Amino acid sequence: MTRILLINPNTSQSVTDRIAAAARDAASAETALSFATASYGVPYIATRAEAAIGGRVALEMLAERVGQFDAAVIAAFGDPGLGGARELMPVPVIGLAEAAMLTACMLGRRFAIVSFATALGPWYRECVEYHGLTGRLAGISLLDGPFRDIGDVQAEKEALLVGLAHRAIEQDGADVVILAGAPLAGLAQVVADRIPVPVIDGVVAAVKQAELLAYMNLRKATAGSFRRPDPKTVTGVAPALAALISGKDIASS
Repeated sequence: MTRILLINPNTSQSVTDRIAAAARDAASAETALSFATASYGVPYIATRAEAAIGGRVALEMLAERVGQFDAAVIAAFGDPGLGGARELMPVPVIGLAEAAMLTACMLGRRFAIVSFATALGPWYRECVEYHGLTGRLAGISLLDGPFRDIGDVQAEKEALLVGLAHRAIEQDGADVVILAGAPLAGLAQVVADRIPVPVIDGVVAAVKQAELLAYMNLRKATAGSFRRPDPKTVTGVAPALAALISGKDIASS
């Protein structure tokens, strides 16, 4: 049985519920899923400052559960804390955005990111740059306007998001569309027949890639930039994260 942990570094349980539904539909029968929601932070991450908070939350959530999973998913589209998690964790950690974008790259030359709020734009663009995929990006298309509830934003904005996807295909030349953001988990399957190119759900892509990496059972790097950092004293963070940074031995299973 492969154990995959999906963490939502936001405080919205309704978003975690959507993540869980999409993940369960995607996972193999031999995969055991677990989920966690942030105990502090923001309802949804939309800015660089909020992503910095979410990165710390993500590291703490993973550290508290180390040894309980064979692979983990940071289930927020901008991948907050992903680099640090890969340094510290003994098993693979997958980012929602990276998984979606790499999957899109296997289906077409250029992908579009479509989501529900303009505030997400700068952070999403920098996430694309971080992963080295700017040359594959057709564009980022975002809705402008308020929404009632983050847990129901996909239902409220469904038609508008489909319209944005069509515009990205027609005007930006997108070969693939990514419906970006954990609050949109599950929407790709609902609207796929209304969009004339492949539509990627980041949660589905991340779960399947987590299963693959867990199956491959690759060693943890002991060299290179993602080896575990040298021990260092740290104060003021969650005890489990402090223990990891200070060099306490951690189990890989």
